[in-house]
Amino acid sequence: MSLGLGVAQLAAPDTVRRISGVDDSATSRTVVPLVGARELVHAAGLLTSRRKNVWAWTRVAGDAMDLTALAMAIAHRDGHRRRRLLAVTGAIAGITALDLLTAVRATQTSKTGSAPTARSARREREGGSMDLTATTTIRRPASEVYAFWRDLENLPTFMAHLEQVRTTGDRTSHWSAAAPFGSSVEWDAEITDETPGEKIAWRSTGDAKVPNAGTVRFLPAPDGVSTEVHVVLVYDIPGGAVGKAVAKYFGEEPHQQLDDDLRRLKQVLETGEVVRSDGAPWGKRARKEFPQRPAQPLSDAELEKGADA
Repeated sequence: MSLGLGVAQLAAPDTVRRISGVDDSATSRTVVPLVGARELVHAAGLLTSRRKNVWAWTRVAGDAMDLTALAMAIAHRDGHRRRRLLAVTGAIAGITALDLLTAVRATQTSKTGSAPTARSARREREGGSMDLTATTTIRRPASEVYAFWRDLENLPTFMAHLEQVRTTGDRTSHWSAAAPFGSSVEWDAEITDETPGEKIAWRSTGDAKVPNAGTVRFLPAPDGVSTEVHVVLVYDIPGGAVGKAVAKYFGEEPHQQLDDDLRRLKQVLETGEVVRSDGAPWGKRARKEFPQRPAQPLSDAELEKGADA
């Protein structure tokens, strides 16, 4: 409303004066654009400031000024100009009531904190959420890599923390994953955006204990043969910032996990199996994870030895 009134009073002040019944005087030619500029300041504050309640009250103050000026003008007008001023005054009175209600509600919201500001939302995000990004290049066409990922039940074959992904619909699925210290979590998810061969985006649904969302993009690599896989994950780690620190201390740092996951994806699609490190072929026995470095597939004897161990 402030934006519309401000633009109108600055762009067409003569029309505004004529409609409202204000005479063409030097004072009105000065006041109308000034009021328009004031409305634009209100609009800028309401659209950009986090303190909405303060700017809502500035509109109420501006309305009071307008009503006072209109009352003075009515006292010195008669005929059709007086009637137009009365109509405008009624409209401004209605706007004032709306602004007053908005200001009161905004003040109550500010005091109770029922609607966190952008700054507080960022603090909450910094306290318990984590953004992860990772990229790898796989020597397979984008259509093949996309198809493998799109079959969500394939994800546990390379994502070490996932225990199972079960498809429940064309765009829905149920996930279960290992969490730090031997615990586990489950949630439902849905695909929110999809471009075949190019992109898959998903998010958890319902009351997930670990709210999460992700996007993976499949881009043709410059060599014309390979595919660049770009992954972005956002999720809340149980325990917030403390949980992050403890998980990192015990070797379960999420950024490293995602890098390892994509390395395993590359190995699965390029060689048909995960290539484990020669130094620790069975890795963390509890979940059969493994620190990785370039290596050759294990021989039959090494596989047998690892199984016996």
